[in-house]
Parts: sequence; C-alpha cells; structure tokens
Amino acid sequence: MEWFEKASEYIRNIKPVEMDSVLLQQIFQLIDLTSLNDNDTNTSIAALLNKAQSSFGHVAAVCIYSKFVRLVANELLSTTIKIATVVNFPEGNNSLDNVLIEINNALENGAQEIDVVFPYSRYLAGERQYAQTFISTCKAACGNNVSLKVILETGALQDTAIIADASYDALTSGADFIKTSTGKIAIGATLEAATVMLLVIHHLGDAQKGLKISGGLRSIADVIPYLQIAKQIMGEHWINKDHFRIGSSRLVDDIGKAI
Repeated sequence: MEWFEKASEYIRNIKPVEMDSVLLQQIFQLIDLTSLNDNDTNTSIAALLNKAQSSFGHVAAVCIYSKFVRLVANELLSTTIKIATVVNFPEGNNSLDNVLIEINNALENGAQEIDVVFPYSRYLAGERQYAQTFISTCKAACGNNVSLKVILETGALQDTAIIADASYDALTSGADFIKTSTGKIAIGATLEAATVMLLVIHHLGDAQKGLKISGGLRSIADVIPYLQIAKQIMGEHWINKDHFRIGSSRLVDDIGKAI
C-alpha cells in the first residue's frame, strides 16, 4: 500500500502543460521507434527508418527484432541513432543459456542496446535470486558500452510492491534501464507502475539509471503525464535520452500531425 500511496500522490500532482514545438521536439528525441510485429519485413523496417529523422532531429533509438539488426545497422551507420533489439521476448521464459546466445548474436550484428524480458513468471513464483543472477549475467554479456534495458512486464507483476521489488532487483543487478512492458499482453504501461519505478530509481540515488515506458503509448497525450511524473521525481535535467525513453511505433505519426 505504501508504494501505491506514494505513486498516487505524484499522479494527483500532475498539472496541465502547454503543447509547443519545444515539448514536441523533446518527446521526439526520447522515442525508441519500435516495430516488433510477426509480419515485419525488410521493406516494412526500411519504411520505419524513414520516420526516424525529422525537422526535430532524430529519435533516440530504433528497436526491432534481432534478424533486422544488421540491416538497420547498415542503414543508420552515419547517424547517432542507437540500434536496439529484444531478447527473451516476449514471454520471458527462455533459458539463460539461450538468452546469452541471443545477446551475443545481436551484438555481433551491430546491436547497441539490449531490451531483455525479466523472467517475471519465475520471479512471481518466488525465484528472486534466479532473477538477480539472470540480470547480472545478461549485463556481463553486454559489457559497459551496451545498455541493458530490463522489461519488467509490469502488467503481469501488477502489485506495486512487487513492481518496486523487481525494479530494485533489476537495477542493483546491473540494469541500465528498467522498462514497463513488452506491449504483448493486455496491460501495458500505466502511470502507477512507471511512478513506482521512478521512485525506486530515486530511492537508489543513482541518477544514471533510466526508465523506458512502453506498451500502448500511441499519442502525445498518452506520453505527457509520464514526462510530468518523471520531472516531479527526478528533475527536469534528468529528462534526456540517456535516462528516459518512450517505446512506441505510432507516436512519431502523432507528432507529425501536430507539427
């Protein structure tokens, strides 16, 4: 209840903001432009990349399945856009050995960021130590120059106390970012979950750790409350691509309509 009450207090303090070009540019540059569809093709991924740069600059990263990493790496070679891919996705139940193979293959193909699904089913079954070892081993495989984003799948964890514990365990085991959702289950990002995750980052006193919100975020209006919460808890200076990301496939389209 304590985490829920703390989160609720911050959510109640959200204030309306004026949408302007500065805000739109800030949001655009925080996006992890994402396509994780079973029917993705080289052609559809090439079309996605056309949206990665605009008059607002460029998105923070492009997140695609591992089989497209080499293609994207070649296309983005002359840019500073990061190349992200997912592993242990989406159920989070692959063996650690197989996940390490996935990570190594992705890195060899040019991935610069790894979004790994937290073994949330085993965590809910009480295997906390396994989850900690899982994350620390994944981070060791990534090394210091590759960001590890841990997808908690907060819609499955649900309880704010469990989300707080999972956030703490992921961050203290080596995660560079904690991420809300895969976008593949009914409950995606929620303000309550994201607020608790931010509170844990703040509690740890490690402002170098980051949050990625994803799962059902399609419009500017969807995203603004999360920005407001992050500014309340972490401060305006913290809101940049090194600490705050927005995973979305459609948000760039909404920004394009607003320009």
